Amino acid sequence: MLRLVRKAGRMPDYGHTLRFGSFVTPINAPPRRAVELAQASESAGLDLVTFQDHPYQAAFHDTWTLLTWVAAQTSRIHLSGNVLNLALRPPSVLARAAASLDLLSDGRVALGLGAGYFWDAVESMGGRKLSVGDGIAALEEALDIIRGLWDTADGAPLSAGGKFHAVTGVQRGPSPAHDIPIWLGAYKPRMQRLIGRKADGWLPGLPVLQPGDYARGNAIIDEAAIASGRDPGQITRLLNVTAEETADDLVRLALEDGVSVFILLGADDPTLIHRFASRVVPVVRARVDEARGSSK
Repeated sequence: MLRLVRKAGRMPDYGHTLRFGSFVTPINAPPRRAVELAQASESAGLDLVTFQDHPYQAAFHDTWTLLTWVAAQTSRIHLSGNVLNLALRPPSVLARAAASLDLLSDGRVALGLGAGYFWDAVESMGGRKLSVGDGIAALEEALDIIRGLWDTADGAPLSAGGKFHAVTGVQRGPSPAHDIPIWLGAYKPRMQRLIGRKADGWLPGLPVLQPGDYARGNAIIDEAAIASGRDPGQITRLLNVTAEETADDLVRLALEDGVSVFILLGADDPTLIHRFASRVVPVVRARVDEARGSSK
């Protein structure tokens, strides 16, 4: 069932092509199960495969190791964490890892990041437990470091960051194969304003949103982008959805809320992946294309 409330007639055009993906649990027993689900996502024609990142879960693969292996076992599909656990992944190391994987995979990497949530579990793994506000401040510092290390056009060593993450005189590089988009998982205004200022996409989950949340989040992101001199149309609107959402639901989300990337949660069954790709995706593409064409 669709869970959002929208204003009638609202049809934002953020200028992005529709894409569809899967959200796969990085389970490590059997070891190749998550890889096979990623391959099923590719063979079904999906554009993206994503994995949650909870390093404190002993039943899960390390997500970054899994991403690298999946990249080597696929040829077309793009890959991302959904979202990566920044509290346990130093941004300077993550920047080099992402750029390296992007080069090795011919430009198939996106970087989904979160400010942190399960702080007790993070602390149990040796990470630093932060307040909500400090987690967001740390994420903003990380964005500056990651983008700075990718920017090899500036030959000067990079010094960036602040209280929570900092680099001093570090050599930049490598440059990724393409402009890696940074998508932030966010539900509250402060994180949404950060997206508007510095990120490339908004990646929430539909089951967590309350009525009206997506429209309100869009407005906050757009306002922050404009205030920062950015074009809101350059910020991709993504959404994790469930198998309960119908093609009609996704069409409305695309046309009325500007969502251009839909990622299927719970994609741990190849039958479910193929059903989504063969029955839902083509209908949504056709109807959205038709509606956008008729509105020109």
